[in-house]
Amino acid sequence: RKLLVDIHTHVYLPRYADFLRSRSNVPRIFSRTNNLGEQEERLLILENEPTAGRPIGAQYWDRDEKLKFMDKHGIDVSVVSSANPWLDFLPASTAHELAGNLNQDLESYCATSPSLQGGSALRRLYGFGLLPLVPEVTVASLLDTVKQISGLPHLKGIIMGTRGVGKGLDDETLEPVWEAIEKAGLVIFLHPHYGVDGKAWGEKENGHVLSLALGFPFETTVATTRLILSGVFDRYPNLRLLLAHSGGALPQLSSRLASCIDHDPVVASRLSHDARYYLGKLYFDAVAYGSEELGFVSDKRKIGSARMLFGTDHPFFPPLSETEKWKSVVENLEAIDGVEGWTDTEREAVRGANALKLFGLS
Repeated sequence: RKLLVDIHTHVYLPRYADFLRSRSNVPRIFSRTNNLGEQEERLLILENEPTAGRPIGAQYWDRDEKLKFMDKHGIDVSVVSSANPWLDFLPASTAHELAGNLNQDLESYCATSPSLQGGSALRRLYGFGLLPLVPEVTVASLLDTVKQISGLPHLKGIIMGTRGVGKGLDDETLEPVWEAIEKAGLVIFLHPHYGVDGKAWGEKENGHVLSLALGFPFETTVATTRLILSGVFDRYPNLRLLLAHSGGALPQLSSRLASCIDHDPVVASRLSHDARYYLGKLYFDAVAYGSEELGFVSDKRKIGSARMLFGTDHPFFPPLSETEKWKSVVENLEAIDGVEGWTDTEREAVRGANALKLFGLS
């Protein structure tokens, strides 16, 4: 059997969870008494969330729970990333220190995980490190953390939000950071957190549906487009960027983007290539839940299946009722199986081989 590799799976490391418990403002973890008279912990990570937050438990930080989930769903290897909001809410000095500690924690989390059976040198867990991407942080601090991550053998990349150091990823302050990440050969996993202006969702109560189904991918779409327009991929052609949630709406809107660039004197001559060229430089997770969506993303600019990678988004989106397996995981695997035109070899690559290649795991 070919390996199944999950590249979109999260953790709140124990040190981070304890830090959230110490806080009185969002983001925070707090305890309350539920309707059964039992104590339970709740998580609040966004200012506009319902005050009750969401339930949180050991599956968010306990490595054994992560491995049990992997075993239950036949996942051989996971590339784990700290869940949002990362360090965005902290002052620079605190963020730098906590990033260093959490990166060391994640290295230990992965390095002491079980090896694959059959004498493989592969561990079952690898990780994305954290940068202290907050306003007022120094470039030296960021470069120091990039160097730290590149020296930790089980960390294969960096998870990054869309705000950079406060002005977005097209901020010129980040130029030395892109250069250092490219030189280190680290993969950037771009993940949303803030969505878009909540006023767009109206007053009707729709739970998290609009903010997660639309706000998250729109946030990724805007951030990636700004990065493309900044010319970063022309200056650092070997920079490897992996987009959460199959790139949001960017594949669908890429031709409109290209046309708007061609007709705008401000940016018409800024880039070295047609805007759609840069989609072929990007990597996409296969967390789209539908074969039609995966097929569309992989066909755009002929990137094929070679830049798509399986993910689960664990431990988020647990089923509302008890089931043998998580519906979201089953749907993502069924979506890979259902893409018309993919060969069995291509499907196997999306399930695992593409990730092994991207992260240099053999």
